[in-house]
Amino acid sequence: MPVVEAFGSIKPSQKQQVLIDNYLSFNDGSGNDFAQQYLPEIYEQEVERYGNRTLSGFLRMVGAEMPMTSDQVIWSEQNRLHVAYNDVSCTGAATLTFALDAAAGKDFVGNVISANDTIVIMDPASGAELKALVEISADTSATLATLTVKPYTQQDLVAGGGAAGEVDFTGLTTLKIFVYGSEFKKGTADGRERSITPSFTQFSNSPIIIKDKYEINGSDTAQIGWVEVATEDGTSGFLWYLKAESETRLRFEDYLEMALVEGEKVSGTSTLGAGTVGYKGTEGLFSAIAGRGNTINNFTGANGSLADFDSILKNLDTQGAIEENMLFVDRGLALEIDDMLGGISDGGQGGTAYGLFENSEEMALNLGFSGFRRGSYDFYKTDWKYLNDASTRGAVAVSGIEGVLIPAGTSTVYDQILGTNIRRPFLHVRYRASQADDRRMKSWITGSVGGAYTSALDAMQVHFLSERCLVTQGANNFVLFTASA
Repeated sequence: MPVVEAFGSIKPSQKQQVLIDNYLSFNDGSGNDFAQQYLPEIYEQEVERYGNRTLSGFLRMVGAEMPMTSDQVIWSEQNRLHVAYNDVSCTGAATLTFALDAAAGKDFVGNVISANDTIVIMDPASGAELKALVEISADTSATLATLTVKPYTQQDLVAGGGAAGEVDFTGLTTLKIFVYGSEFKKGTADGRERSITPSFTQFSNSPIIIKDKYEINGSDTAQIGWVEVATEDGTSGFLWYLKAESETRLRFEDYLEMALVEGEKVSGTSTLGAGTVGYKGTEGLFSAIAGRGNTINNFTGANGSLADFDSILKNLDTQGAIEENMLFVDRGLALEIDDMLGGISDGGQGGTAYGLFENSEEMALNLGFSGFRRGSYDFYKTDWKYLNDASTRGAVAVSGIEGVLIPAGTSTVYDQILGTNIRRPFLHVRYRASQADDRRMKSWITGSVGGAYTSALDAMQVHFLSERCLVTQGANNFVLFTASA
């Protein structure tokens, strides 16, 4: 057994080695032992066990950011060009009625069908149709319009049981009609009796104020501890106690995007906007598509997904028919689309133009997109980390949102402030800014530590603030993929 010398008789060694007479002994009965003389082996470099943890970048990829000075942004979108009405009822052998809605935001306000218009009458359930001439078009009340019509190919609207192939619309209430032209007799003096004034739909959104803060007290700043890091914003090296501040900033930048994706306006029975509470919320991407766009629920696997996807194409045909679209999807939907494409021949997938990426397939792949063509549409698919991350929507098996389809390019809209038509991306962020204050992304330091001398607080506080909202124009061209258990 070595002889342990008392503290104070330790002899220093000329080399870094453990000898019988140059180590400290902790054998004093208090639970310490010989091994505690050694310092622990410490890895300076932080282990990135979750990879890149940031979620932002989606809006920067598909939109733009523009300043605004007001606390509300208003824009107008065109309505349809041609005259059509849904939910038309056959109320007699020669009469059709439909409800009038004087509210703004409809394709046409009131009844704009005139006598001598020629219309197509369709039954969505059976596919039956009939072409007719409008003899009389009248507003029978403030809320109801009545058309007196004569079909071109049969006696009346309820002629079922007559000649072979005649159409019977008796009692139907879900007919659809649209005007395809007009016909006047020779020598007719009068022209069209009703003038069609185009209407527009007006939308608005309001910015919300988003804040965050990081704080460290003065005593902790004196405890120097260096950690080697490689952060998600591309920087690497050693950070002192401000590593936590760096992560707070990254988290806040994610919030700037997440708040605009998930945002909801105050409505319904919510008490947030009541009285002096003053909260108004903001319309986020998911809310805008759910309210004004298209939704497909439970997109199925390889066996049925092609039919589901083709139904999306047919719906896009009825909307803006924008050729290039981006798909941001979660892992489950990505695999389902891959299974769908796996069942199609190469001819069905090939021919993608990659026009969105300067016709460079390599650029698309470098950005994480894979392209395919179906019908007359090009689609670029990529995983959306926000939907897969375990700390956000990937935290549960069924999050309700599987992905979004977003049209590429720009839209032409009328800007109420500028008073002119302008072209902007379908998705873009508006933030409050003026010559006095730019609130796109503000950060400042308060306290009495770390170079700030603004108060007697023995701490350093790093504040973050932004005021912004998302403008989703032409939401009828967007598709929201949802899932239910």
